[in-house]
Amino acid sequence: MDRTLIQNPQERLVLVTADKVKLEGNLVIPNSTTGIVLFAHGCGSICYSSRNRYVAGVLQQAGLGTLLFDLLTPEEEEIDLRTRHLRFDIRLLASRLVGATDWLTQNPNTSHLKIGYFGASTGGGAALVAAAQRPEVVKAVVSRGGRTDLAGATLADVKAPTLMIVGGYDLPVIAMNEDALEQLRSPKHLEIIPKTTDLFEEPGALAAVAQLASQWFRRYLNHGV
Repeated sequence: MDRTLIQNPQERLVLVTADKVKLEGNLVIPNSTTGIVLFAHGCGSICYSSRNRYVAGVLQQAGLGTLLFDLLTPEEEEIDLRTRHLRFDIRLLASRLVGATDWLTQNPNTSHLKIGYFGASTGGGAALVAAAQRPEVVKAVVSRGGRTDLAGATLADVKAPTLMIVGGYDLPVIAMNEDALEQLRSPKHLEIIPKTTDLFEEPGALAAVAQLASQWFRRYLNHGV
């Protein structure tokens, strides 16, 4: 892939209290930022994911804060590796994301920041459910190859402007996102990146995702409502 990890000396490790558990995370708060983006993924370690860290680095360069943290505890991750069911437990994933959101709003260093979500795979569905549960707090959502269909009837309750990004070769997920788009009542847009698969590994694909996400978040977190 054509991406290069962007290192940020402002990054620090944090323990996020969410849904009665402690979750490890990486927090970056650039100087003078007005917005922060929480990353949500249904499985695997977000903190060590090269894809998520690349996108986070682009957002940081755009002046946005980022919080990368794992929605599952290490013990839950071990279970999910065997059963593959927790990554589809949207209520659980969303509750962790809501908990992290509340943690940010109660932290004096971040309580003033506008909050956005960047969700991938089943994390896209969890991000929309969480956004519906915190409509006055979450100001923007971006979904990368997200299972937005898993948000179900909650989609109608989402107030946050939502950008869905899907690879052109990922036909089942395109259909799912088109259906979800019809149910959303908030400002919304579906962006299909041509000749791209679900993992966005093609040359330039992930960079396009990062730029689209950066523009969306800067619009609604730096200058939005």
